[in-house]
Amino acid sequence: MKKREFLTSTAMVAMLPAGASRAANPTDSGPVLLTVSGDVARTNRGPFDAVLDQMMAKHGVTFDKAFTFSAASLHRLPSVTIKPTLEYDAKVHLLTGPLIGTVLDAAGVKGSATVELGLRAVDGYNVAIKWQDALSYRLIIATHIDGQPLGLGSLGPQWAVYDADKLAPFKDKPLKERFGLCPWGLYLVHVKNG
Repeated sequence: MKKREFLTSTAMVAMLPAGASRAANPTDSGPVLLTVSGDVARTNRGPFDAVLDQMMAKHGVTFDKAFTFSAASLHRLPSVTIKPTLEYDAKVHLLTGPLIGTVLDAAGVKGSATVELGLRAVDGYNVAIKWQDALSYRLIIATHIDGQPLGLGSLGPQWAVYDADKLAPFKDKPLKERFGLCPWGLYLVHVKNG
C-alpha cells in the first residue's frame, strides 16, 4: 500500500464512529462510508449495534440487515457526471458519482412504486423520496465535486443530488428551494417497501 493511501485511510477511520470501520468488501481497505439498510436482498454486515453504531443510535436508526460501501466500492460502480447550479455560490459545478439506482442494485434492492427511500446525513437531516422519483430525477450519490473528492466536513463524503437545472419540478424555483431532497454528508439510505 502506498504511504499516502495508508495515511488517508488511517485518518478517515479515526474520524468515523467505531461501527463505521466494518469493511464493505473483504478486499476493501477503507472504512464504510455509506450504509443501505432495510429491504435489501444482499447483506455484508449484521444488524444495527447500539454500542458500536453511535451516530445511528443518536439519529434513531435501527435495522436488521444492511449492505455497506467503502469509498473504494463506491468508486468501482459506474459513475455519471451532472452540472447543476449550486445554491451555495450560484455557480455550475461538476458532481460525479454513481446513480442511486446503481448503488441500490448493488445492494440487491428491488424497486417498485411502493418503495420509499430515507436519505440520512451526518448532521441528522433526513428526507424521504419515492423510489420512482429518485430514478426519474437521476439522483446520484456524488463522491466528487469539480474533480476533487467530497470531504467530511464539507459536502461529503457523499451527497445525494440531482441536476436541478434540468428537472421540471425544480428548475424554475429559486436556488435555495431546489435541493431540499438532496442531503449532503449522506451516510445512510434506508429502503422501505410499502
